[in-house]
Amino acid sequence: MKAVVQVVKHASVMVEGTVTGRCEKGLLVYLGVARGDSREAASCLAEKICGLRIFEDAGGKMNRSVKDTGGGILAISQFTLLADTRKGKRPSFGDAADPQTAEELYEYFMEKVREQGVQCEAGVFQTHMEVTYTNDGPVTIILEKVLP
Repeated sequence: MKAVVQVVKHASVMVEGTVTGRCEKGLLVYLGVARGDSREAASCLAEKICGLRIFEDAGGKMNRSVKDTGGGILAISQFTLLADTRKGKRPSFGDAADPQTAEELYEYFMEKVREQGVQCEAGVFQTHMEVTYTNDGPVTIILEKVLP
């Protein structure tokens, strides 16, 4: 699994003109599911993201997590994170999980986030989405292969 995690002031996702998810002062998480990923990987990634101390404390130091701040997560499935661009100019997506597995693990990831006590909203899997957000900081963290 690969995740791009951004601290945001606000974020929302729209599908066919309808907002399907949003969060205020929290995290925007783009999630790519790779072939061979597991529920264990999704669970570990959810725990890691919910506990990442990337929000400022009163002293201006990155020392608080999304759980500590009471913020939420907007999770967006994005298979393009698994793009292989080593050859040529057209990306290959051979490392991405098949759609059924990817959707199952995406849903499981969000379930695990919610179990951490963090509100989690989402886009719509396998649709064209319009994501709007204001990155705060900016703070952007890339996570891959998070395991215990």
